Amino acid sequence: MAQSLADAAGHELVAMYRKREASPVEVTRAVLSRIDALNGRYNAFCLVDAERALEAARQSESRWMKGAPASAIDGLPATIKDIILTKAWPTLRGSRTVERDQPWTEDAPVTARLREAGAVILGKTTTPEFGWKGVCDSPLTGITRNPWNPALTSGGSSGGAALAAAFRMGCLHVGTDGGGSIRIPAGFSGVFGIKPTFGQVAAYPLSPFGTIAHIGPITANVEDAARMLTVLSRPDTRDWYALPPSVRDFSKGLDAGVKDLRIALSMTLGYASVDSEVAALVERAAKVLAEEGAIVERRDPGFPDPFETFRLHWFSGASLVRRAIPAERWPLLDPGFAAVAEAGERIPHMDYVTAVDRRGALGFHMQQFHTEYDILLTPTLPRPAFEAGQVSPNGVDQSNWMHWTPFSYPFNLTQQPAASIPCGFTAAGLPVGLHIVAAKYRDDLVLRVARAYERRHPINLPPLPA
Repeated sequence: MAQSLADAAGHELVAMYRKREASPVEVTRAVLSRIDALNGRYNAFCLVDAERALEAARQSESRWMKGAPASAIDGLPATIKDIILTKAWPTLRGSRTVERDQPWTEDAPVTARLREAGAVILGKTTTPEFGWKGVCDSPLTGITRNPWNPALTSGGSSGGAALAAAFRMGCLHVGTDGGGSIRIPAGFSGVFGIKPTFGQVAAYPLSPFGTIAHIGPITANVEDAARMLTVLSRPDTRDWYALPPSVRDFSKGLDAGVKDLRIALSMTLGYASVDSEVAALVERAAKVLAEEGAIVERRDPGFPDPFETFRLHWFSGASLVRRAIPAERWPLLDPGFAAVAEAGERIPHMDYVTAVDRRGALGFHMQQFHTEYDILLTPTLPRPAFEAGQVSPNGVDQSNWMHWTPFSYPFNLTQQPAASIPCGFTAAGLPVGLHIVAAKYRDDLVLRVARAYERRHPINLPPLPA
């Protein structure tokens, strides 16, 4: 059990609420105090609303006192990435081009589901402008830093959410993932993050990046993510891509283990270059799952690098974002985002159509692959975190983040569920992520495998700075 209420896992807090050993108000105050102490240096939050959070906590406390909690996450402190709509709070998307002074009258589906479930929403977490890159800095909110070393990036684009999870500034953190934006910061920051099957979590409005963009949990442990995904998966009629409504509890069967699951281990996907320390840690993690009874074999999934297919989708989405902004405000844009949007404008129509066709072929290929293997394991990232304030590591093209994220974007194209869980540390003390991918609609398997690994190797969160 944690020594501080702010450090307790969400499922631990729920047990404490039930026994009246702690209250949502006490927990919220502890978390707000931690945010106040750390946010100025690390920059996880772009908005904190202590007054509204404490009012939500008081309402939750009343429900618990009556023995009538709204859900299995009632009273847990939560955050929303500043890409996602929140009633009464501005959603500026990390951009100076968005007018702050306008009516903010609507919650996105995930925000609404968390409120209905009684979660205590603390505020909004930082993002690069429009979530366009795999690190977390923007002209509006500055640089978000790594919890293990503030000179390094937290990863992005859900970097604020991952940092908040790592420093226990709340239990439940909503991220978005259009090419790795949940899994990249989870990997660099040393927490758990899952990109659910596309449509599992309703989105409104749909991301300008279209059907490659997912919404999902970032947490400090697997069980909290499963509870959170159960709530986020509840239906919303505003999303016409959403999966059919169903009542599903992702925490059920979480501890079923991995015995006899067929797992393919691919260290490079057949085309990536991986740091030797990263490779050694991922291979060790695969051995742990084999010791737990999984059938682990070395096997690449057998597709060429879909970099160009993804680039055409991503750059087209960026151009769509820019088109919605008045041209006179374009000079306010992050120059890197503006360059990507401009390149998107120049994509020939038939090149995009061809990319859509290739995406379909990749999805078909992976569906056939998963008739043979339940799970695909890879590194989350080919290297540990690098210097903050850069788009890419030193010596890599600074105009494009996709060159150093070869394991994440393929599975946005295929819409499969995929997660990152920490699997060890480099000699420099930086976390490395194990990437777990399953067939579409098998989010439960991703969580099961992550939980099986976590039981053997619980997630070690960073020490709090002095």
